[in-house]
Amino acid sequence: MESFRSWDGTELAYRVVGSGPPLVCVPGGPGQAVEYLGELGGLSRSRTLILLDNRGTGASRVPADPATYRVDRLVDDVEALRRHLGLDRMDLFGHSASGGICLLYAARYAARLTHLVLVAPSLRVVGLPSDLDVDSVLAGRAHEPWYATAVAALHAEPTTPEEQQRYRWEAAPLLYGRWSAGAQAQAAAEPAQFAPAATDGFYAGFEPDPELPARLAELSVPTLLLAGEHDIWPTVAAVRQLAALFGTAELAVQPGSGHFPWVDDPAVFASSVEAFLAG
Repeated sequence: MESFRSWDGTELAYRVVGSGPPLVCVPGGPGQAVEYLGELGGLSRSRTLILLDNRGTGASRVPADPATYRVDRLVDDVEALRRHLGLDRMDLFGHSASGGICLLYAARYAARLTHLVLVAPSLRVVGLPSDLDVDSVLAGRAHEPWYATAVAALHAEPTTPEEQQRYRWEAAPLLYGRWSAGAQAQAAAEPAQFAPAATDGFYAGFEPDPELPARLAELSVPTLLLAGEHDIWPTVAAVRQLAALFGTAELAVQPGSGHFPWVDDPAVFASSVEAFLAG
């Protein structure tokens, strides 16, 4: 792991893997260590992945001010990383909750971006619902042997941390296109990857900027929005609403995949993202 000091002096860690042009990768969660991104299904074969641990997660230090965990404040860390790397412009990748960080970064620092890739992005920063048409998506998985248990766990209200972890595990198959050995291994590793303070602080006190959609409509940065066919948060229908806010965003739906498309079908995922970045 390498490290740098961000705008407020907090030491942040990042990992560099692969070869080729750099792709700065920001993890979601929120509050999850970047290790869950792995090497993005082999995208590291054509790109140098710069994998940031957000403040207070993974190998990065805990900030003195917990207010800096908030999604819009994390934009400053991404900009600090760009400067540290000496990149005049960069390709930026966000997944899930970090989609919000990257959307806010793009609105503020569009001139510093060459490409923007958002995979299963959270839509909270733009004030859109992420669960649009989710009942239809769930119904499409009704044939799965784990379906009844997973849906019950998804809607359960845990009363203890132990129950919360159990329900998360039981609902986890809904996040993948296939409940494969790789999916189960990733889901099993997740609990240890979360930093509660970073998770809790991500949206604490945050209110969407009503002017953000208008700024995104003016964005000229080539943007890829990639959604998994079976994802429940955000659904394909929800990501289509986000795409409608952009002037020129490309929407790709990965068949048979969920919230982690590089786990479900690594080759298709890596090929889709590389084709976009190389275009």
